[in-house]
Amino acid sequence: MLLDATLPNCVQYALAHYPMIQQALIDEQITEHQIKSKLADWFPQINLNANYQNTFQLTSIYFNGNFIKNGTYNSSLAGVSATQNIFNRDVLLASKSANDVRKQIRQTTTSDKIDVAVNVSKAFYDVLLTQKQIELLDEDIIRLERSLKDSYNQYQSGIVDKTDYKRATISLNNSKAEKKTDQEMLKAKIANLKLQMGYPTNGDLQLQYDSTQMESQVLIDTNQTVNYSNRIEFQLLETQKKLQIDNLKYNKWSFLPTVSAFGSYNLSYLNDEFSKLYSNNFPYSYAGLQLSFPIFQGTKRIQNIRVAELQVKRVDWDITSVKDNINSQYVQALSTYKGYLNDYHSLKDNVELARDVYNTLNLQYRSGIKTYLDVITAETDLRNAESNYTNALYQVLSSKLDVQRALGTVQY
Repeated sequence: MLLDATLPNCVQYALAHYPMIQQALIDEQITEHQIKSKLADWFPQINLNANYQNTFQLTSIYFNGNFIKNGTYNSSLAGVSATQNIFNRDVLLASKSANDVRKQIRQTTTSDKIDVAVNVSKAFYDVLLTQKQIELLDEDIIRLERSLKDSYNQYQSGIVDKTDYKRATISLNNSKAEKKTDQEMLKAKIANLKLQMGYPTNGDLQLQYDSTQMESQVLIDTNQTVNYSNRIEFQLLETQKKLQIDNLKYNKWSFLPTVSAFGSYNLSYLNDEFSKLYSNNFPYSYAGLQLSFPIFQGTKRIQNIRVAELQVKRVDWDITSVKDNINSQYVQALSTYKGYLNDYHSLKDNVELARDVYNTLNLQYRSGIKTYLDVITAETDLRNAESNYTNALYQVLSSKLDVQRALGTVQY
């Protein structure tokens, strides 16, 4: 169970438990073993071979005008053979690209971590927003219950008619119904946060946060410029281009021969009687070099090289495209952030103004100076101001995440 469910702790919990992250870490291990498997071809390949053969009928050969039997009825062979790659383009490609393949899979994991960090943060803010809205409705219900009591007492005293307390009853019922709706929405949003975290569905999750600290975190330097190399998407494409260049070299190496060394040592046993088969040994051994050079394969190798060259060019266009997308994302995220930030500052002042108006009109209503309609209007304005300010706070925090993501500076 997560006892201190602050936002950083929720993100760290997700990075340790979210299935997609765990799968990405497993993929890293799989990739590492695959690389080692391919690189293992540089080591000598040693094989042990053994057999026993019983011949029921010996072959006949014609020699000096006679047919004679050739061979023995029992034979056995045991031998050790070894081959060593000297030049092989498949193994060479594995050696050249190993580090880039490792880098690519790590970058994929990083991309997944960024997604998880952003999704958890937004889900966290979404839960806090709904919780805060419920708190505001609780305060609103308290005010409306007090107003209902005051209007009812004034009605009983004959100061006002029954319209005032009926209006108060309607407003109170509306706030209670809205609170019930938000409470149900809160359950769904907590479930979504648990999903994004990989948290047990039946586990208790009490979010911890500091409102003052959150308000101090709304600002970000809006004069920053985009550095493409900070974006994981750009880094992945750069790595992909290196791998495509390696693939181009691999296809060009198809015009080079494959060279390997080989050797074998064998123990050979021959005898017509099985019981004496292993009494005599006729060993033989050999070693050599093998060169394989494809002279003509149509135009297959040339076409493969052309395909590889075009694949490199295609990645270049992917890089151009992702640069344009990054610029667009940053401009949109920054514009959205500035809009919400402006709303945040404006609406923050509105809360205090609306509270002062409500308190003043409420006192004047009790004194018989103002009508209850004025109080209801002021109370509605106060509730809307508080709700709008709360929305603006969490919207600006959420949009700040989008700006950080566009800049490639998301912390996780």
